[in-house]
Amino acid sequence: MTVSITLATTRRILAQLRHDPRTVVMLVLVPTLLMLLLRFVFNSAEVFSRIAPALLGVFPFVIMFLIASITTLRERTAGTLERLMTMPLGKFDLLAGYALAFGLVAVLQVAVATAVSLWWLGLAVSGSVWSLLLITVLDALLGMALGLFVSAFATSEFQAVQFMPLFVLPQTLLCGLFQPRDEMGWVLHWLSDVMPLSYAVEALTQVTRSAEWTMPLTRNILIVLGCAVLALGLGAATLRRRTP
Repeated sequence: MTVSITLATTRRILAQLRHDPRTVVMLVLVPTLLMLLLRFVFNSAEVFSRIAPALLGVFPFVIMFLIASITTLRERTAGTLERLMTMPLGKFDLLAGYALAFGLVAVLQVAVATAVSLWWLGLAVSGSVWSLLLITVLDALLGMALGLFVSAFATSEFQAVQFMPLFVLPQTLLCGLFQPRDEMGWVLHWLSDVMPLSYAVEALTQVTRSAEWTMPLTRNILIVLGCAVLALGLGAATLRRRTP
């Protein structure tokens, strides 16, 4: 990987986002607005504090998946990737540039949503706020990495959106958000064990309920980080210059 090429790709993506204010608003404010809506739906700080931490990870995960997959596909269908890859630009350089650009956006996205949830909506967290921020940012990066990966298999933006029920919704249903994973049938429990969002939600729950940094928490964070890196690697291996 060449650092200068990666940074050039990052600057290009950020410049494009700067000229697309609707996308920027969606990326930064939608998770916060959803948390605000959730708070008034339950109208209880206690219930909100029990459910909100997991959704602080789920909302950015879903949004970054959609944005990353559609943006990458749009550049391929427009021929931008084909022109870029005639230059001394490796596939991983390209995806690393995307990851860094969207990673910076994810940090801003998560910071705004977390700050509003903690200091305005009454979210109570027993653990470190920095730990909460770290996990939610990793979760957003995981969604971004999976979005970059699946974009290689889509031929249109509509197909990219169709991957959401396959890659995102099953993880949301089986991550422990609606039903404790230990109470699921063995097949569903096994499926949840191979889905990275399960470990992100478990880590967020641990940070919310305990101030102690434990080995399971470290394991869950490393699994989420490893899955994001793996998805980026697979995305680089399957990235095509153009869409047939």
